[in-house]
Amino acid sequence: MPLIRTADAIRTMQIRGAGRIARAAAAALRDHAASIESSDRVSFIKEMTQAGDILRSTRPTAVSLPNAIHIVLRDLKNATSADDARGIITKNADAFIRASEEAIQTIAGIGARQIGDGDTILTHCNSEAALACIIEAKRQGKEIVVFATEVRPWNQGLLTIEVLNRHEIETHYIVDSAVRAFINDIDIVIAGADAVCSDGSVINKIGTSQIALSAHEARTKMVFAAETYKFAPRTLAGYTIPIEERPGFEVLSDEIARKYPFVRVRNPVFDITPAAYIDGIITETGLIPPSYAPSVISDHLGWDLSLIGDGAF
Repeated sequence: MPLIRTADAIRTMQIRGAGRIARAAAAALRDHAASIESSDRVSFIKEMTQAGDILRSTRPTAVSLPNAIHIVLRDLKNATSADDARGIITKNADAFIRASEEAIQTIAGIGARQIGDGDTILTHCNSEAALACIIEAKRQGKEIVVFATEVRPWNQGLLTIEVLNRHEIETHYIVDSAVRAFINDIDIVIAGADAVCSDGSVINKIGTSQIALSAHEARTKMVFAAETYKFAPRTLAGYTIPIEERPGFEVLSDEIARKYPFVRVRNPVFDITPAAYIDGIITETGLIPPSYAPSVISDHLGWDLSLIGDGAF
């Protein structure tokens, strides 16, 4: 898929999910590099940098996107020629995609250990990592039941129940606002993450924080599944992650909205769950408490705070 088409698909949510977005961006950069005919090193790097900027601008909140772009392009300064730069991008992109897919498999195994035989699980939105944990628990022979939310306004819950149904997992499909009514029937909540901040808070689909609050009140275990490239290095330096707000017509059609000239539709896509409401974060390095987030950023990801720039979040 050409880079501009990939950017449009990410922007219009044809490609959804932080991991899928990251892998799509990495593949788009790799394919775009292969399509550039210029043999001039400086021109090639300039064009690839611009390509990264185009992709980065599509979704401001999902940290996986700028981090993936940074990982694919980070060694370009060492390239000795355009061909060398092209090879670096191909190597980095393929390695990132492979590592991302392997991370899901590892998270699935770790996450399945958090699920007991006979557990009832609640999940919110369509998280590849969270669903992998649930599917692995089912594969291990555990008897489980899942509650899946609708996820307004894009109804990503339909994608979730399609996956769960395919794996023959008993599922209850509920509207987002019904979570409080069922939370006492839930043994564990497993959600995905679009970003993990250095203070251990997690940014995920709108409605997650309300679910975490309900789980905290009900003393229901609340865990997130997140690959380490979803951790946000720049939050160590005090940067905040912008919360994307999408057009109001996704919630209320323009035809209906015109009838209410004094009404403004607000449509934030994500919210922030405080670390105090989180029992653990499942990563490919293991199950960690939220307080370990800085260690993941500095030790596992190897970020030097003094070198963190605009290319990564």
